Amino acid sequence: MIINTWQELAKYLLQGLNMALQIGGETSYTNSFDIKVADKGVSFIPRLPASYLIDNILYQKLFLIMNAMLYPDYTLLKQSGAYFIPLDTDDIHVKRALFFPWVKGISKRLIITDIESFTARLALNQIPVMKNLTIDLNKVTSIAIAGNSGSGKSYALTYFLCVLKYSSKIVIVDPKFDMPSRWGRENNVLVIAPNASRSKSDFVSEVNSELSKALELIQQRQQVLYNNPTADFEHYTIVIDEVLALSDGVAKPIKDAFFSLLSQIALLGRASKVHLLLVSQRFDNNAIPISVREQLNVLIQVGNINSKTTQFLFPDLSLEGIVIPQGMGTGLIQVIDSEHPFQIVPLLTPTFNKLEGIM
Repeated sequence: MIINTWQELAKYLLQGLNMALQIGGETSYTNSFDIKVADKGVSFIPRLPASYLIDNILYQKLFLIMNAMLYPDYTLLKQSGAYFIPLDTDDIHVKRALFFPWVKGISKRLIITDIESFTARLALNQIPVMKNLTIDLNKVTSIAIAGNSGSGKSYALTYFLCVLKYSSKIVIVDPKFDMPSRWGRENNVLVIAPNASRSKSDFVSEVNSELSKALELIQQRQQVLYNNPTADFEHYTIVIDEVLALSDGVAKPIKDAFFSLLSQIALLGRASKVHLLLVSQRFDNNAIPISVREQLNVLIQVGNINSKTTQFLFPDLSLEGIVIPQGMGTGLIQVIDSEHPFQIVPLLTPTFNKLEGIM
């Protein structure tokens, strides 16, 4: 069967729901509900009063059935709860619908043969993540990349660094003295890393000093914005690899200062174009303060995806029905800004050529 129109697609979805939904014998044949399809997604229109509950449980059942039916032509965007929309009608029985926004196709990985020439050609402040997903740095507050060891988060971080260097000043904090340090060396970017002659508290104190400079920059730019709200600034991004390695096992006053500085930068940095890019195996309360986690608006989880690994970045997410790609550098991403809906979508991080001397 080849589907060419919205009406044919709606008929196909109705057939599947009539067979699988099982809501007390109610079907579209008994005029209990209908389906409408349009550019932005699918509407499930119940006829009320009904003998079944219109709630989150029903919404998730509908998602589960229709997302599988639409794959791979469309991807329904996962919601944390039932998404109601009003309908333009005077008929009180069908004045509302459960809405399922979608994107055309499925997530597709960017394959980059030469990362240097690719990033040099990009428009300023644009960060392509997948073939159908690009982030505007002007609308980013802070970015988080989470994943277990070997999940591909360092590889993803390398990609972000390569893209960001054309649009932002970068400062790197690298507790492991690993790949980010080598990337910083090759690209003349300031790197703060530990050495054998220093204690951990001394190292974190230096990190705090750099964060203080960023906070001072925010305050200076706020003064400029007070007098000139349209003033533009160069982006400034603080990259911290393995945040948990910084905050774990350090003296409490130094840790408290670290958390306080992170919180202030996350809360105040957006208008002044000062960003955080944080990488960690997990983002629990020992890694970053809750106030920082709440300000993150690009959330990336790579590697093993289950309720345990997603509990910190996506605490309200039910994974049921999401088709997660398999392989290295795969997972979930959520972009929270004015251009993207708040839904979580499957992620395939870009693949690019090996960088000699860095990777």
